[in-house]
Amino acid sequence: MAEVLAEGYNVFDTAKSPSGTVKYLSSPADVISLIQSGKLGEHILLVQGGTTTFLAPALSMGALGVITMSGAPESHLGILSREFQTPCVMTAYLTSSESRYVVGATDPSHFEEIATALDGRKVRLDCTDHEVGRVVADD
Repeated sequence: MAEVLAEGYNVFDTAKSPSGTVKYLSSPADVISLIQSGKLGEHILLVQGGTTTFLAPALSMGALGVITMSGAPESHLGILSREFQTPCVMTAYLTSSESRYVVGATDPSHFEEIATALDGRKVRLDCTDHEVGRVVADD
């Protein structure tokens, strides 16, 4: 069985199980650069939060999947993910770490740890469970 690297909230149930290389996008410029590269379809997108509105152009252009490090399925990005039917795991945490997101009390090192562990990693999103979305190693 493949290693589960991270888990979080599943935004919606889907049989889609996209596979790609995680790409951490920390700014609007990162999103534009990825879109202009023509390689959007190769990546699962990792962003810090569910209010990351600058990801909308990538979703409208066929992003494979999304992982957030904070936010809820009811957030802006959760709503857009459902609208575009893009598998999305929100408030993901590393299964190998004790660090968890706590609203208003999360140290930046929590986000850095996740970005470092997942960025550049080949993964598959498993969003078949009603509540839990999983980021599974696919290398």
